[in-house]
Amino acid sequence: MKIACPKCAYEPRPHDRWQCECMTLWNTFDTQGRCPGCGKVWRHTACPRCGRWSPHHEWYHDLPPIDLEEAESATEIPAKG
Repeated sequence: MKIACPKCAYEPRPHDRWQCECMTLWNTFDTQGRCPGCGKVWRHTACPRCGRWSPHHEWYHDLPPIDLEEAESATEIPAKG
């Protein structure tokens, strides 16, 4: 599968890191946009090269279309109670 910025075609490297609001640093493509620190799902991703934001799913090329609502409901984290 090819992963590349939909705006400039930059292909993220394994050492690239994104920072969540919770201050966790990680490679967002290792987790399909879900922060391993707090569980937030980032729907948009900024490109390290051009700095522009794109919907996270648009970075994945050569994949069949996905139903975002179905994917989100399947990956919801249950509330602690």
